[in-house]
Amino acid sequence: MTPHLPEPTGAEADDLAAVVALRELADRLEDAAIERAMRAGWSWGQVAEALGVTRQAVHKKHHRRLETAGIELRRRNA
Repeated sequence: MTPHLPEPTGAEADDLAAVVALRELADRLEDAAIERAMRAGWSWGQVAEALGVTRQAVHKKHHRRLETAGIELRRRNA
């Protein structure tokens, strides 16, 4: 039998809800900043360096969304 757990309420629930909201906001801010940078002609490597991640990580996370938005993306050897 599963023990009965109390409903997640109170300050702890509020704190965790705030963390979720901040993560969602950070994701939206990242998306917008990367879109502006790519529209301005930044390369994947430049964006990656600014974010402190690999070029591959940025490309994997944002490529499809940016391409769907019709943003002309720089090619590595172009």
